[in-house]
Amino acid sequence: MIIRGEETSIATRIGDSVFDFRAAADAELIDFDPDVLIDMETLIEEVGADAFRSLREQAYRLLVETNPMLRDDTKMQKRVMLQASDCEPVLPMHIGGFVDFYSGINHASNVGKMFRPDMAPLLPNYRWLPVGYNGRGSSVVVSGEAITRPNGQTKNPNEEEPIFGPSNELDFELELGFITIRENDMGEPIRIADAEEYMLGLVLVNDWSARDVQRWEYQPLGPFLAKSFATSISPWIVTLDALEPFRVEGERQEPPALNHLRQPGPGHFDITLEVSIQTERMKKPQVVCRTNARNLYWSFAQQLAHQASNGTPVEYGDLYASGTISGTEQGSFGSMLELVWRGQHPIIMEETGETRAFLEDGDTVTMSGYCQADGFRVGLGEVTGTIDSAPDY
Repeated sequence: MIIRGEETSIATRIGDSVFDFRAAADAELIDFDPDVLIDMETLIEEVGADAFRSLREQAYRLLVETNPMLRDDTKMQKRVMLQASDCEPVLPMHIGGFVDFYSGINHASNVGKMFRPDMAPLLPNYRWLPVGYNGRGSSVVVSGEAITRPNGQTKNPNEEEPIFGPSNELDFELELGFITIRENDMGEPIRIADAEEYMLGLVLVNDWSARDVQRWEYQPLGPFLAKSFATSISPWIVTLDALEPFRVEGERQEPPALNHLRQPGPGHFDITLEVSIQTERMKKPQVVCRTNARNLYWSFAQQLAHQASNGTPVEYGDLYASGTISGTEQGSFGSMLELVWRGQHPIIMEETGETRAFLEDGDTVTMSGYCQADGFRVGLGEVTGTIDSAPDY
């Protein structure tokens, strides 16, 4: 979604350009009513979820090199094609509900090793179900919006009482998320074989985390204020159709998933992911993490099938995030918590010599992702956010 003038329009990113579907429909280049292409919700309500596949197919036919209709008409190109740098992206859909899973097995293992060194890294339920919790859809923001450092309660183990103030352990979490475009009735589960039909596609997700707040508040009910203050997503949804050439088998699930979570085919995607940090003193960002979506233990389809297995009503515009995606080696961990191993090994910013155990005010975090094949690449764009200081309380 982009803002063009005073109106919104459904659009898609193509390299450094943006294709405006509404403008294309107005020019009768594609067979859609321009008035239904003002936003995702209108398109779904007026046409239905299948409209997205038709949009993609029509745009593909129009943009192929062998089609002269747009290729040879520079005036029309200027009408429907924009420079990405000139566009103001907005949230691709209104996010109604938000669920964050914990499906990155290496991240879960690392956290277990840090906080439960005398126990098995994974809790007994981890290999049986996609662990998750309900977050706040109201604090999901589009890439580029500043992130205000949250206030919260923290507890020093050497003090009797907690204190209230800005989080000192602000962290990023590298995730992917899918957005739903179909609904099920309350009480009706979503079968694993049908789960992907409810998804439009994937976005990059940075589910910011206040580690010190979380450490004090999360027992016994799990994350709350430490996670609900902000979640950033990329503005471009990459459809599952576009990702189909990059579908792969995930890690072998042992023990085998129960029948209602047993996926009939490959459910993971070969997506290269990267995280960089740029402090206020730096002129260019420094890459601190490179990993791959293959490192998810539970697939997106398994996540959604589990969510709806008790009859939860799924709505269009729900966001489901994967949980932190980490590899097995240093430099492939998808959070500061792991990269610095709970503060023991701070990251050195090579350009300035600064160190980071956690994020400081003015730091900018950028996440990017892409799929690569012979002769072509599918990009997921970027999700970025800069840390602002906590408000006075």
